[in-house]
Amino acid sequence: MVLQLWETLKEAIVAYTGLSPATFLTGLALLIAVYYTVSDLFATSDPPPRPRNLEEMVQPLPPPVQVGEVSEEELKAYDGSDPKKPLLMAIKGQIYDVSQSRMFYGPGGPYALFAGKDASRALAKMSFEEKDLNGDISGLSGFELGALQDWEYKFMSKYVKVGTVKSSVPVTEAAKTNGELSESSAPGDGAETVANKPTGDGPSEISTDEAPSIVNADKE
Repeated sequence: MVLQLWETLKEAIVAYTGLSPATFLTGLALLIAVYYTVSDLFATSDPPPRPRNLEEMVQPLPPPVQVGEVSEEELKAYDGSDPKKPLLMAIKGQIYDVSQSRMFYGPGGPYALFAGKDASRALAKMSFEEKDLNGDISGLSGFELGALQDWEYKFMSKYVKVGTVKSSVPVTEAAKTNGELSESSAPGDGAETVANKPTGDGPSEISTDEAPSIVNADKE
């Protein structure tokens, strides 16, 4: 079987190349040797660079830094415009470090306008309007409050809380009035006099100064 194949191959070599089988095989071996010699001359000795995986390309984030209680104006400094500062965002007065999701909340991200703000109202209403970018949740419907609660649970489970937003609710006139009334009703000398004054027809204590006058009147 092998001899038949070899004979067939020799006949094919002679028929297609016009060379003897020995000459053809010698030339083929020389071509292979020349190919490998030229490849070694132009090949680089350094190994090909190893492809970098995603973890090596992404630099590790610094640990979250507690900012404590800050005002809304101070919170704006953490909107991602300064790459050296953490990216912060607040929900219902609680500030979270969202630096790990910079692609969403950082500059150019789909939710970049929420960064550096208390976006409670905007998240509850799923609004991107400037007027809703605040922490006022008054007047929201039950559905909107539920949506806001879902956002808060998500942030609590995914991000680290690093501070709170200072309350900016002004003191109302009613509160001032209540405070004035409380001060005016505080116990003083006049109140003690009224409290000690006997009420109704019950017996009253007679002072020692008044007692002699009543006795002298009986003797006369």
